Amino acid sequence: MIAHLIKRSGHLPMEEAIVSALGMIKGAYAFSILTEDQMFVGLDPRGLRPLSIGRLGDAYVVASETCAFDLIGATYEREVRPGGELIIIDEDGFKAKQFTTPMQRTLCSMEYVYFSRPDSDLNGKNVHANRKTMGKQLAIEAPVEADVVTGGVPDSSISAAIGFSEAAGIPYELGLIKNRYVGRTFIQPSQELREQGGVKMKLSPVRGIVDGKRVVMVDDSIVRGTTSRRIVRLLKEAGATEVHVRIASPPIQNPCYYGIDTSNKGELIAANNSIEEMREIIGADSLSFLSTEGLETSIVADRDQKQFGVCQACFTGNYPTEIYPDTVIPAYKE
Repeated sequence: MIAHLIKRSGHLPMEEAIVSALGMIKGAYAFSILTEDQMFVGLDPRGLRPLSIGRLGDAYVVASETCAFDLIGATYEREVRPGGELIIIDEDGFKAKQFTTPMQRTLCSMEYVYFSRPDSDLNGKNVHANRKTMGKQLAIEAPVEADVVTGGVPDSSISAAIGFSEAAGIPYELGLIKNRYVGRTFIQPSQELREQGGVKMKLSPVRGIVDGKRVVMVDDSIVRGTTSRRIVRLLKEAGATEVHVRIASPPIQNPCYYGIDTSNKGELIAANNSIEEMREIIGADSLSFLSTEGLETSIVADRDQKQFGVCQACFTGNYPTEIYPDTVIPAYKE
């Protein structure tokens, strides 16, 4: 779309053509555009996605996650700023300009909950540390008597599970092992086989840890509920006397229109069931979620809230940009 809009701008210089194109786009984007002798880097005005700049010798590098810089030996410089910053890198060096009016950032909260790697930094703070804080807040909001705490799907839930364990004073144990050598399960010929392969083949309960124990299974989120149901079943088959599920994010009740594949409310278990109904569906002895206030506090508490905020649209339905999910585009007429 951006390339098409740049083309339509006619014979404007590339920088002006890009600015013109971005002025017509609403939503979430983080991009780099390469020409023969320049690189243009930009972020949507709300900064819904992360994007960072690093240095590798005399060169600049761009990545959506800061952990990529560590892998290639680059040093982190700074994030691309929300509010419509366009960065131009060429033989003359590095310059930045605004292509729209600055706005308060609303970084996708699911970047903290699930998407980003724990060894990345978002807005100057480590993702693993943020997830631990979410787990601690969850333990305060939804305490439970239990013998062990374990993560749901390694590795995305481990940080929150450790935080929950520390705050609750319940030991953290590796109750589930991830099989790192299993094949890709999405190519199985039926949904039933995909679901079975997705959990039973990829995860194994550690019977010696969970047998005869009351287990708290901490996970990052529940989308459709299929994985949670099968994990609870695995733990109980391994001898867990109780399985209490704690989710380090609020219930996902609304579609995301910013590039995440949850565009249909019918796919979201929390959009169509109460928490008690969800508990029955997944077979847990209890089920609780982190509140929207608890999530925002965990992420934003030590930042200038005038400059930084998070998008919680999938939890609250309050989208930071205009969306048109039900718009019907009329047919073209001569």
